[in-house]
Amino acid sequence: MDQTPAILPELQSLRNSIDNIDAAIVHMLAERFRCTQRVGVLKAENDLPPADPAREKRQVARLRDLAASAQLDPDFAEKYLAFVVREVIRYHEAAARELAEKSAG
Repeated sequence: MDQTPAILPELQSLRNSIDNIDAAIVHMLAERFRCTQRVGVLKAENDLPPADPAREKRQVARLRDLAASAQLDPDFAEKYLAFVVREVIRYHEAAARELAEKSAG
């Protein structure tokens, strides 16, 4: 006997939840990047380097611990953070260039 019809309402419900979670993730990432953009401006204004390896190391350890406690693969969490940090540093470098160009001009 085919059980597909009985499974479909649950499947749709799960997909709806996934869609809601994806929307929440996008909004949280947007807020995170708004904050890191401000950090980039502050770093540029105060002549601080775009990257902070010591903080990044602490963040990796923190995220790995959080992932483990949430039953998420810590390697996946670290890869996520590495991607985000690369984007943040790219923005911080751009902010520093922009400030330098404004100061020179």
